[in-house]
Amino acid sequence: MSTVGELLDHKGRNVWTISADRSVYAAVELMSEKNIGALVVTSDSSKLAGIISERDYARSVVLSGKSSKSTLVSEIMTAEVVFAKENTLLDRCMSLMAQKKIRHLPIVGRQGPVGMISISDIMKTIIEEQSMTIEELETFMFVEKGGEG
Repeated sequence: MSTVGELLDHKGRNVWTISADRSVYAAVELMSEKNIGALVVTSDSSKLAGIISERDYARSVVLSGKSSKSTLVSEIMTAEVVFAKENTLLDRCMSLMAQKKIRHLPIVGRQGPVGMISISDIMKTIIEEQSMTIEELETFMFVEKGGEG
């Protein structure tokens, strides 16, 4: 099983952030521009003050009848951030995300956020690993039978 660090090496280590004092509209605009579903929220005192996702927007702005242009990120962000480290195994991340019912997981190092993974990133990696294992087993079986099928 792969680690988060290995996934980030393959996927990339972009961390898209937004300040807690920006509007929710600006957050949604950035998520749309980057084609992502969540942003790390920063503040003057923290590199990881929270996280804001499309789900937060839908539930806390759209369904509440608020204006995304006048609502601040700090008003709807999740402040108690669930995160992982680069040496965390992907199956542990998947369990954590299922347990907490979240789809995005910031990855944190000594200096703050170093990446963000989604449940789809994990599933894609697991499927690729399983496909490689199946291919290796098929090759091994073919060689063991002397190439007879």
